[in-house]
Amino acid sequence: MLFLVLCIPDAVYLPPHAGATGHEPFVWDRDASWTSLESTFVRIRNQGCPSAEARSRELLDRFDHDLAVLPGKRSGPESAVFERLETDVFSLAPYAAACPGILPGFSERVARLRDLLKRQSEGWEMTDPRSRVMLYRLLYGSRGAVEEAMLQSPPDSTAAALTVGTDEPSATPSAMLLGMALHSGDILVSRGGAPTSALIARGNDFPGNFSHVAMAWVDPKLRVIRIIESHIERGVAVSTADEYLQDTKLRVMVLRLRADLSALRTDPLLPHRAASFALGRATGGHIPYDFAMNWSDTTRYFCSEVVSDAYRRFGVRLWMDMSRISSPGLRRWLADFGVRHFTTQEPSDLEYDPQIRVVGEWRDPETLRQDHVDNAVTEAMLEGAEHGDVLSYSWYELPLARAVKGWSLLLNWFGRVGPVPEGMSAASALKHQTYVRRHGEAKRSVLRMAETFRRGHGYTPPYWRLLTFARIALSGNARSVR
Repeated sequence: MLFLVLCIPDAVYLPPHAGATGHEPFVWDRDASWTSLESTFVRIRNQGCPSAEARSRELLDRFDHDLAVLPGKRSGPESAVFERLETDVFSLAPYAAACPGILPGFSERVARLRDLLKRQSEGWEMTDPRSRVMLYRLLYGSRGAVEEAMLQSPPDSTAAALTVGTDEPSATPSAMLLGMALHSGDILVSRGGAPTSALIARGNDFPGNFSHVAMAWVDPKLRVIRIIESHIERGVAVSTADEYLQDTKLRVMVLRLRADLSALRTDPLLPHRAASFALGRATGGHIPYDFAMNWSDTTRYFCSEVVSDAYRRFGVRLWMDMSRISSPGLRRWLADFGVRHFTTQEPSDLEYDPQIRVVGEWRDPETLRQDHVDNAVTEAMLEGAEHGDVLSYSWYELPLARAVKGWSLLLNWFGRVGPVPEGMSAASALKHQTYVRRHGEAKRSVLRMAETFRRGHGYTPPYWRLLTFARIALSGNARSVR
């Protein structure tokens, strides 16, 4: 009788339709362009870099000319110069991929473009969809172009793991982390290695590169770093720098508030005070993870709320334009995991906030490969969600999952972490298992197809190839790739 009672399913939450908001999920819709870029890369690779030297120099000079326009005047997101710069980035990418000697100069120019674009966006209206689309195309697109080039280059000629951005001045205490000064109040956005990390990064109208947000606090006397963050498994926690880095990170980017913001001109130590507030909240009592992703509920925090609430207390409103999750299939899947708010603060959004400078970014070829494969599988799975795929489980698994949930609640009561995260239902945990299993199976197939492709063609398959492999794997028709 108890078994049958425990088999009774939870009520199914059906998220409301996104409605007509004036916002649409971003779609590149450039398959022909990506194929053309790959063909250019193969041609240069076959002919040799000396034959491409004149054309690559011409493209670099054009890129320099277009970059020189930006510091001289303010341009709106509709300006033609940004279209030209996007063309410059994608035109140069296959040359940087085929010729390792071009990659450092290409990466340096892209870093300069990102800094100049961020400065231009300070005068843009961030609620204007044109602003978000242009920032996304250039910031996300240029990172993708550099990374594709990095993955094609020999290991001894790739760009450094640390890409230095803008050394924004700060009056707050600092300490060294991986060769860079980290200041109290700095924001760390990262990408985890779990399948759900890829879902968080990709699961919104502007698929991004990051799945997690944390805040740095630096002891002004001891110069010791503490990282404040909210984990799905244990809620808000404080970790050392080493503990933070030991948790799987496929990429990490450091962000810092602009020193010329009016609030910081009035109080240059504001970021440190915000970080101290976050540290005090984290150590003052247990704060559970917010699966609903309700950024206005300060009794629970998902990762972005740790940062947004701390700065909001001191008059700085981050996330000037939040992410929207419009796709019906994605909304259904996220609702299965407990999400109830579909306009929220996604980690990747912070990169586009004009109040913030990018100080530096760590990434390396090995983690980039895993990142790209995870992204491709996730994107293909979300396409399936839009076509009606559901996250299901066998009915007889629910009683055991509920028993495990009960055990987890008991552990939570004594301040320990249970097998089922606090705030997640037994049914959601089973659906999460289904998601992780499907993702893992598809990823293994994609990796096999990617290796077959590499042996047959002599180069690593680019992202659009990986996406095709992921679609094949999920269709159940995985086969040899030629």
